Amino acid sequence: MNPKISDFGLAKLFCESQTHGSTNRISGTFGYIAPEYVMNGKFSTKSDVYSFGILVLEIITGRKNSSFRNLTNLQSHAWEHWSKGTALELMDPTMGDEWPRHEALKCIQMGLLCVQEAAANRPKMSEVVLILDGYAVPRSMPSSSHLDEINKWKKQLSSILDMKGLGEAKKILGMRINKYKKMKF
Repeated sequence: MNPKISDFGLAKLFCESQTHGSTNRISGTFGYIAPEYVMNGKFSTKSDVYSFGILVLEIITGRKNSSFRNLTNLQSHAWEHWSKGTALELMDPTMGDEWPRHEALKCIQMGLLCVQEAAANRPKMSEVVLILDGYAVPRSMPSSSHLDEINKWKKQLSSILDMKGLGEAKKILGMRINKYKKMKF
């Protein structure tokens, strides 16, 4: 049995032996579904890894991932602290000081590795388990090359949604996604 947690509904699209697929019907909760699924309708076990990463970041910070109108999402916020060397400031304040520093940093790093833009750069869940259990070390550091562009688009779309409505925002989102697909990271 292969558990699948991608937005708690995407797994229904898989047969038990499938590890990837595609669809032209995108559904799910914004902020939890992987970018490749939103943009291309492609899903895989790495889509579940993305969702898991969001959950890890939510648990460690005590914050929910953003809504469409909230201009700062959790992974951008976490990456900002990670890159500044202030990742421990992300910790949920209700946890007090009841956590080992190295374990907290490992969870934050793992969450960021899981939410990377390119599915190929995300670890396999088997790697995640080994790393979180302390039997392995991450083979790479997280990358945030796509987050600035995504946040810029979210801000523009939120403004358009407020001024012109959903139809115009969807039209512009389609154009932005096409532009984004052509970009190289």
